[in-house]
Amino acid sequence: MLEITIEQVAEISGGRLNQAASRIKDHSIEGVSIDTRTICAGNLFIPFLGENVDGHRFISDAFEKGAALSLSEHEMHMGETVPLVHVEDGLRALQDIARLYLEKVSPTVIAITGSNGKTTTKDMVECLLSPYFNVKKTIGNYNNEIGLPLTILEIDSDTEFSILELGMDARGNIDFLSRMTTPDVAIITNVGESHIEKLGSRENIAAAKYEIVNGLKDTGTFIYSRDYPLLERIVDKEVSYSVRTGGMDAANDLEITGVAETEDGTVFNISPIEGEIIIPQLGAHNAANATLALAAAEAAGLDMDEVKGHLAQLKVTDMRMEQLQHESGALIINDAYNASLSSMKSAIRTIEGMDYGYKILVLADILELGSHSEELHRSVGAYINDSTRTIDLLLTIGDEAKRINEVSDVISKRHFDSIEALSAALSPHLTKDAVVLLKGSRGMAVERVMEYI
Repeated sequence: MLEITIEQVAEISGGRLNQAASRIKDHSIEGVSIDTRTICAGNLFIPFLGENVDGHRFISDAFEKGAALSLSEHEMHMGETVPLVHVEDGLRALQDIARLYLEKVSPTVIAITGSNGKTTTKDMVECLLSPYFNVKKTIGNYNNEIGLPLTILEIDSDTEFSILELGMDARGNIDFLSRMTTPDVAIITNVGESHIEKLGSRENIAAAKYEIVNGLKDTGTFIYSRDYPLLERIVDKEVSYSVRTGGMDAANDLEITGVAETEDGTVFNISPIEGEIIIPQLGAHNAANATLALAAAEAAGLDMDEVKGHLAQLKVTDMRMEQLQHESGALIINDAYNASLSSMKSAIRTIEGMDYGYKILVLADILELGSHSEELHRSVGAYINDSTRTIDLLLTIGDEAKRINEVSDVISKRHFDSIEALSAALSPHLTKDAVVLLKGSRGMAVERVMEYI
């Protein structure tokens, strides 16, 4: 956790101490908070100017709850009773403090981005490294220009590996975060359709993800999959850092073969690693994530053959192909944390391949597809139709998911306007021979089905 003096805060942020802060400039602050609801004694409070709320209104609350110092973009009329550092931009100050703190602690940084699978891959890398090193990973989905600095400032001084998830909303986001963190290992999990509304095309998405190498150290390692032609086409092979690839395509350095789902998860092989690899998560897409994580472990100096067994004990963040046993005996696959076109198709493919007699899809909208939304949702329905395996029941909810329902040839299908009505229709089909997929974007919260069944 960050521990620096008040004077150092001012120096790093280019700020100006008020008189109260000047009197105690040698005092230390411990940790940073941007929310008075979670502030701890001794913290630096950083208020932000939001569209709807001005965080400066809560500076007094922060001190009442134990803050040791606050930044301020305003000339605050609070007398000299509380220590303030006046800065031009609170967010930039947070980022500058985080950047210098990361340099001071100097862990090996593993940065991960991608349209899907960032968090699962992050969990996998932690699973492989933590038996050997002191590891700290991104908190939840704190992966943007605000959340990532906060994650960095939570790193302990003895952290050896920091696993950082890099999220994006537009071109330039990954470039900024990569240059801020200067990773030793950079991973792109995949290229899908997430953010296509703003970026316009999958080609632009691939280019935006590839920005992760912009801050990569010359002595570092870039890991990606040749399974994505749009990415493969733009990757520069004449670079100073090492490049490793993994995926289903035989052109990858690490090739996945023999993927099979079992009651315990997914079993697969990776050439040239010896023996089977087992992960407790379902899906070939998770085998792909595991392959990239193993390449990261190799870049960290570990032997892939020796560490692969740790993946059998993997614990991933909730609602990512999470297996839940319903009281009826039905298996519920809760993959409702988020959705993109590619992740929805991958999840459907996984359900289709499972050894259950009755297969049910509960699908909600994929959000943020903009003008591409109707076309891409219809492609999900067409994907279901092209399958060689049968889906027995399709239940959809949401204005966009209705397109999936319209296109699909599933004999038994219904569309709903409420989660309660959908759940009521689902309940009679829950038997010990049934498997159910819950899938949709985070804003749809399709996991609410669990409250009614």
